[in-house]
Amino acid sequence: MAEVPAALLRELEARARTLRVDLIKMLAEAGSGHPGGSLSAVEIVTTLYFHVLRIRPDRPAWPDRDRFILSKGHAAPLLYAALAERGFFPPEELLTLRKLGSRLQGHPDLRKLPGVEASTGSLGQGLSIGLGVALAGKLDQRDYRVYVLLGDGECEEGQVWEAAMAAAHYRADNLTAILDYNGLQIDGPISQVLSPLPFAEKWRAFGWAVREVDGHDFAALIAAFNWAAGVKERPSLILARTVKGKGISFMENEVDWHGSAPNREQAARALAELEARSRSF
Repeated sequence: MAEVPAALLRELEARARTLRVDLIKMLAEAGSGHPGGSLSAVEIVTTLYFHVLRIRPDRPAWPDRDRFILSKGHAAPLLYAALAERGFFPPEELLTLRKLGSRLQGHPDLRKLPGVEASTGSLGQGLSIGLGVALAGKLDQRDYRVYVLLGDGECEEGQVWEAAMAAAHYRADNLTAILDYNGLQIDGPISQVLSPLPFAEKWRAFGWAVREVDGHDFAALIAAFNWAAGVKERPSLILARTVKGKGISFMENEVDWHGSAPNREQAARALAELEARSRSF
């Protein structure tokens, strides 16, 4: 694995802290939303939006842009934070999350907000959308790549596996799925609700190239995305092991934070933790 420059790692760490602060403020202001699965994917989305994706915030519909599809649409606060910090719309708008008339709905709507590539929220559909976009790119002879972020509980949906089978059949090597494997869904551990395990073996059996990484390690994530770009004749899956609620001590590995927003006191405590970590960094 090639060494990642320390300056890049520091920049990504700073970006990730900003996204976590944005998340907590947004959710507390809205009084509703999904912190657990948003926080678990912060490093994944940070790596994509601030290092990997070929995008132009000044031209959201640029035909040659890479596409990112948030299949686990309930993690919309994370997507919104990344889009705002990347320059697609003013960060001040983040505090309108879930408010009447806001472009920042509870789930992403491509008709409302620049940078959103797919309207998601009904779990299981994002990979099918991503495959269609990837195949369109091949037909149009464009070299963009498509990235789809899946939840682990989401992989209980049958449509995920239909899309996985079709992607391998059509050799969609411009398609990369990232699986946010934090082990928890709204009703409890995925292994107890309706186990989709073992993940790596299943995806390989469906014809995908698979690489397992620590989903909070920027160097490992960068190496995995570089690897995925080099996979030929089949789609690739990055199996990212993560922690639900990562970065906020009282939220980590607590299933109750899947869909419960912090109140003002809890938000203040979370922001104090992030500030303390920033000073020590």
